Amino acid sequence: MDAMYTQRYTLGIVLGVCIGLCTRLALLRTDYRQYPTYPHGRIIHISLGFIAAALGAVAVPSLFDKNYTAITFLSLAAQQFRDVRNMERNTLSKIDEMELVPRGGTYIEGTAMVFEGRNYMVIFAAFITSLFSILFGWGYGLLAGLAGLLIALKFKSGKSVRSAAHVQEAEVRIEGPDLYVGDIYIMNVGLESTRDAIAKHGLGLILTPKNRNFRTTLANLGQRQAMLHDLSTILGVYRDSGEPSLIPLGKLDMDDGRLALFILPQERDVNLAKKVLLRVPMLESAVRMPSEAKSDIREAGAP
Repeated sequence: MDAMYTQRYTLGIVLGVCIGLCTRLALLRTDYRQYPTYPHGRIIHISLGFIAAALGAVAVPSLFDKNYTAITFLSLAAQQFRDVRNMERNTLSKIDEMELVPRGGTYIEGTAMVFEGRNYMVIFAAFITSLFSILFGWGYGLLAGLAGLLIALKFKSGKSVRSAAHVQEAEVRIEGPDLYVGDIYIMNVGLESTRDAIAKHGLGLILTPKNRNFRTTLANLGQRQAMLHDLSTILGVYRDSGEPSLIPLGKLDMDDGRLALFILPQERDVNLAKKVLLRVPMLESAVRMPSEAKSDIREAGAP
């Protein structure tokens, strides 16, 4: 009987580690942002994913044997993954200093938060796989692991700008020294050469928020910078260092909350620009819900 339980423990741990590692691989992707880098950045995160999977899988046999020090190991793992978040934040902040159009602190914080959170999803998938394998057999453990993988994939990405606003192209026009996107003022342009470059390469987009909550979210400077960064990454940017007058900008219409984006892409493709903009993630740190706050105030009986 002891040998059988020992074998079940071993099988549960192995299956939990495999499912956990598969979960991390499914959540790890190097896309147009080229982060994490390939191959070394990905090797780092796959290794951390293996450690997270092992911790989640080993915790179950430890608890069954009433070895409650396993909880201590999980708390130490949480501290290590918080250090991962700090590492990613520091790395991206250093990289951002070299970008022609930076990500911004809000985007960096969101990315660092994602890398920490996905390790916890790996622990969860490995834990339930190991638990069901030991209690009911490896078949049930595999089904539980697949369910955990699907849950992790569901939380892989959040909302995008598509859920928050409608996007339309707007005319970029210069009236004297003043630059406008549609009817929204962007900035003052003094140099004739700069005005010529804007007239030739400028592209304007206007986002109309779908409700009051999204109006506040789009007003966030970090969210605006994330949109400008993604547009410049995919479409390119017509500027070099030391040219502040050619930097992409986003400005609000203070009356109705519309957001105007001005960019100077190397590839002037309006349809592609719209698709890119609609896929920009809504940053968790930028999301605001003033309508919910008003509901809370009414329920509390505040004037």
